[in-house]
Amino acid sequence: MSWLNWASVLFIFVGLGLFLYGANIYNAIVGWTGFSFGIIGILLCVVTYVYGQFKKEPEQTSIPP
Repeated sequence: MSWLNWASVLFIFVGLGLFLYGANIYNAIVGWTGFSFGIIGILLCVVTYVYGQFKKEPEQTSIPP
């Protein structure tokens, strides 16, 4: 896994933790910040996956004579 994948997983876990903490102490700002971090982490995973798929070079096939 690349460092970008680890960063996105970290965003998801930090977001989940902040969301649960904000829900426990009834603080909307912390909860919405955690929710936003979770969404950003998921979007980062998707964007890096799609970028990696588009960056791939097509396979070279040899044409017989």
